[in-house]
Amino acid sequence: MMEARGDDEFADRPNTQSSSAKTCPSEKNNERSNDNTDVDEDGLFTHSTTLTNKQRGNEVTVRPATLDSLSIHQLAAQGDVSQVAAHLSKDNSLLSKQDERGFTPLMWAAAFGEKAVVDFLLEKGADPKTIARERESALTLASSGGYVDIVESLLRHGVDINTYDWNGGTPLLYAVRGNHIKCVEALLAKGADMTIESDSGYSPMALAVALGHKKIQKVLEDHILKLYKSPT
Repeated sequence: MMEARGDDEFADRPNTQSSSAKTCPSEKNNERSNDNTDVDEDGLFTHSTTLTNKQRGNEVTVRPATLDSLSIHQLAAQGDVSQVAAHLSKDNSLLSKQDERGFTPLMWAAAFGEKAVVDFLLEKGADPKTIARERESALTLASSGGYVDIVESLLRHGVDINTYDWNGGTPLLYAVRGNHIKCVEALLAKGADMTIESDSGYSPMALAVALGHKKIQKVLEDHILKLYKSPT
């Protein structure tokens, strides 16, 4: 259920590394997101944007994991374009393969801001409109993480801008929730619906006000004024 909470309840993602991985995707989120990338570990989207160490292939074991032992989903989340390409060269059906949660390699790349992998997979024909088991989408994941470059890329590929997940969260609502100003602006520019409410009753404006995201609130207000001034 989507709930409004203050910024003091936001928590960083686990920042764990092992000998078998390069930089964790969680660290890349902090370095590469275009906006504030705080993530609510207890909130509306944690289960869709957080990979465990085991899922990422970073689990410390007696014999460290090798690249050959990682799934294409893990490699996509880690941003390893060459290894993703190698997997696809052996089995192109992996391009659209969904894991146990219904996530595709494209969705994992979008969740962790791996723009190069996203571009590569889209070029290879990955379907950006795929919906996971709980109705997560690549656009929702990218919006939640604050990755405006990926959001814009997905929008150019014709994804549903108002897609909603199991609790009524849309890409715009998640961008507002995360205080991702550039994502909010990009979504509004492409016609995101400001009137859609989450199951808990929050519209994008109500959520921005409740969370004290004043800059987001100003962006939304300016967009409303622009709509009113537009010729009919």
